[in-house]
Amino acid sequence: MPRRVSPRVTDDPTGAQIRAARTRRGLSLRTLARTVDVSPATLSQIELGRTGLTLTRLTRIADALGTSVQEILAIDPARSAEGGPGPVRDRRPPRPEQARDWRVYGPLPFDPVLGAALTEFVHVGYHGATVRSIARRAGLSVPGIYHYHPSKQHMLMAILEYTMADLLERAEAARAEGLDPVERFGLQVEHLVLFHTHRAELGFVGAAEKRSLDDGNARRIAALRTRQQHYVDDEVHDAVALGLFRSDGARERARSIVTMCTALPTWWRRDGHHTPEQIAEQYVAIARDVMLAPGRPTSSRLS
Repeated sequence: MPRRVSPRVTDDPTGAQIRAARTRRGLSLRTLARTVDVSPATLSQIELGRTGLTLTRLTRIADALGTSVQEILAIDPARSAEGGPGPVRDRRPPRPEQARDWRVYGPLPFDPVLGAALTEFVHVGYHGATVRSIARRAGLSVPGIYHYHPSKQHMLMAILEYTMADLLERAEAARAEGLDPVERFGLQVEHLVLFHTHRAELGFVGAAEKRSLDDGNARRIAALRTRQQHYVDDEVHDAVALGLFRSDGARERARSIVTMCTALPTWWRRDGHHTPEQIAEQYVAIARDVMLAPGRPTSSRLS
């Protein structure tokens, strides 16, 4: 039987010490609960001193917080409540460099932990990955991982914020290259294809792990995804107004084309038969055929 650290009493300070350690680390109760594989309700009861706590579970909590059992038990909860050390400052997510050519993709500027987290999320999913498995893949200890990112949720959000920043900056550069709505539409399709092949891992995680985001993070990423859709919708609207695109179901056609592009990470492989550029050429042709009004010529640069 594992030894109990605290029985079911309300005056044991261990729960308050855990809460103080979590607050210092800057983690939400829900995030820590996920990391140590308990429900938020259970962790809340632990912090309130209303449920028993084994040494094994306390050790797991300490590991997740990047500290030790001894350090947690040495915390004075009253002093922490008055104003102890603040939470660890989150690192800013990596920012994409301003690309001279939106068609060119270099290595991802991720730190070792974020690179390991991306690989884990692709292979086993967000909920299948643990802070410990990410640390192992990065070649770090669990406490060492918190030097880079304070939680698994923070890692996912950093990956998705980089994804959307890179996607939108390239979308803007692609739009600036076009001379008319039809051409700009084709360039957006080309951009989406190149991104979701060259950055297939980012695209896969972005599509698969939207539901793994906390509510606030989910709303932020959804707003950024809507901005990307508007790059396509705006050109479709203008092309329809000029009589260049079909007006019947134009919005639905445009959405289906974007979905076709964003689905590429589910089947395209780097060792497959077609390069990203070849796929882009094919998809632009398909998109043009779907959207163009009968009898309308294509833009010269898309023909």
